[in-house]
Amino acid sequence: MLIIPIAVLLHQKAWMGAFWLIVIAGFSDALDGFLARAFNWQSRLGAILDPIADKALLIFIFLSLAHKGMIPVWLAAIVVFRDIIILAGAISYRWVFKEIEISPLFISKINTAVQILFVFTIMYHLAFTGSSYWQIPGFVVNSLQKLVALTTIMSGVAYVVIWSRNAKNRAKHLH
Repeated sequence: MLIIPIAVLLHQKAWMGAFWLIVIAGFSDALDGFLARAFNWQSRLGAILDPIADKALLIFIFLSLAHKGMIPVWLAAIVVFRDIIILAGAISYRWVFKEIEISPLFISKINTAVQILFVFTIMYHLAFTGSSYWQIPGFVVNSLQKLVALTTIMSGVAYVVIWSRNAKNRAKHLH
C-alpha cells in the first residue's frame, strides 16, 4: 500500500519522507511476518502475495533511484533482470509441468537482505545529506553496491541452474 506514496516522494526527491515510509514499510512487513508465524495466520495467498509485494517495492525503489541518478542504471538493471528471469522461469516451469513449488534459496535470502540494506543505506544517506555527521562514507555505499550486484547475479544463476536441473530430471521421468 505504500508503493504509490513512496513513488511520489521519490519522484519529488523528498528523500526524508521516502526514507521514513520505507522504514514503515519494512517494519510493517516484519511485523506482519512475525504475527503470521506467531499466531499461525499464514495462508497460501499471503505466502504468494507477500514476496511479490516486497519485490515490487524493491524493484520500484531501484528503478526510481536509478532514474533520479542516485544509483547506477546498471545496478537497477541487474536487479530487475534477475527478477524477470526468475519470473519467466517460474511461469515456463509451471506451463510445462503444470505445477511448481517455489521456495527461496539461501543465496536469495542473502540477496534480499543485501538489497534491503543497500536501499536503506542509500535512502538514509539521501535523507540526512544536510549534516556531514550523518553521511555514510562512499566506500561503504560502493561496497554495498558491489555486494548487491554480486549476490543478485549469484542468486539469479543459482535459480537458473537449479530449475534447469529440476526440469531436466522431471522431463526424464515423464518419458
